[in-house]
Amino acid sequence: MTTELLAPLDLAFWHLESPDHPMHLGALAVFEAPPGAADDEALLDLLATRAAAVPRLRMRVRDVLLPVGGAAWSVDGDFDVRGHVRHLELPPGDFAEESARLAGQLMERPLERGIPPWEMYLLTGGAAPHPATPGGERAGRPFAVLVKLHHALADGMRAVAIGAGIFDQIADARAAGTCRTRPVPPRSWLPGPAQVADLAKDRLGDLGRALGIGASVVRASRLDLRATTALVAGSSGTRRLATAVLALEDVRQVRKAHGGTVNDVLLATVAGALRRWMLERGDQLPDSDPRSDPRALVPVSGRRPSRARQGAGAGGSSGSGNMFSAYLLGLPVSEPDPSARLAAVREAMDRNKKDGPSRGAGAVAVLAGQLHPLAHRLGAPFAGSAARILFDVLVTSVPLPRATLSFGGCPLREIYPMAPLARGQSLAVGLTTYGGQVHVGLVADGKAVPDLGGLAKNMNEELNALLRLPAPTGTAVAVGSDLA
Repeated sequence: MTTELLAPLDLAFWHLESPDHPMHLGALAVFEAPPGAADDEALLDLLATRAAAVPRLRMRVRDVLLPVGGAAWSVDGDFDVRGHVRHLELPPGDFAEESARLAGQLMERPLERGIPPWEMYLLTGGAAPHPATPGGERAGRPFAVLVKLHHALADGMRAVAIGAGIFDQIADARAAGTCRTRPVPPRSWLPGPAQVADLAKDRLGDLGRALGIGASVVRASRLDLRATTALVAGSSGTRRLATAVLALEDVRQVRKAHGGTVNDVLLATVAGALRRWMLERGDQLPDSDPRSDPRALVPVSGRRPSRARQGAGAGGSSGSGNMFSAYLLGLPVSEPDPSARLAAVREAMDRNKKDGPSRGAGAVAVLAGQLHPLAHRLGAPFAGSAARILFDVLVTSVPLPRATLSFGGCPLREIYPMAPLARGQSLAVGLTTYGGQVHVGLVADGKAVPDLGGLAKNMNEELNALLRLPAPTGTAVAVGSDLA
């Protein structure tokens, strides 16, 4: 039986989960079915067929004797794809609102353990099918696919690689044999005599790195938790999803005029949207001390895009473990000037990139990779409660293939990433770029943030404010990479 040990960070995510804080990633992909397209049952059959063809989705987690506290992926001998793929009908109403509402509810539910930890849902209904356009022609019928993958199964980039297996372009390439990955032999956790000395030497090196990274994490931790209560929540276990769409060309215009990267502009947009939203709610803003601003954890993938695309084509397990660290960024919510907010984000991200991802609270992901499996099993309760002293909100950018994508001949129109919430936190922000647009997925604790739609609206308001800023004169503007 093919077996693969969970990487240390995967193991951490597996043990961090609780009923009120499920550790799965998600994405809501919205398609448009043209008149005469396949019916719902045919779409469900196609979704099941595509998912069953991804080898990684047949893997489940099981405990192992060695290493102590460890776990391994193994093929589920009783795998039934129909136990993971379901069809749900939306009630009458606006499709976007109803699909987001249902997606939030479905994200509340932890994935079943003991079987491969993932689910997919085909969401149909809502709006009347094929409404007539002003010209009398029938428009497309929207439907959506919600994908849930446990964070132990994949990081953001790898989740894209796995989820992309449902798209026509990836499935066709796989069927034609043009997408292949090299087979990965099972990992053994019983080293031979010749490996013992090398393992001991590596462990000493790991210990030194862990001590250095751990010291950096401790230095970045906060005893003074002055962040806004809008980003703090108890464990209600409820989830709400709100979405926004930003024009990528607008983001690039701001970047061209004021410098930095696309990601810098998006992070500044998040900061400004939070400020506007807090003012509308009557929340107290952070004071002028930047240390009181909310902290964002900004994940940084350690996976090369070429490897992720290769994995997407085949759905194989090569490099399947979580491979990321994160930067720590103070979101300048206390700053009233949009131009100054953007400049503050640029400067902070430049410092982060100079220092590298092994500095600051974001290095906790690197630290997790240095720890023994037993430490993850025993330390998960503490680690889950410690997120509040490290950061206040997760802001993650998820890359997508640049090609036009479809499912069953139905074009992909929108796709919204959804990130898990850390214990004690009320908001996570996911960003992804597709089709000339930036799609924003806001996941919140449903009881703590019942007005999440207001924050989504303010994403566009803030970007418009950045667009209206006069371009700086008299000095050259440094423009960074277009990559988020």
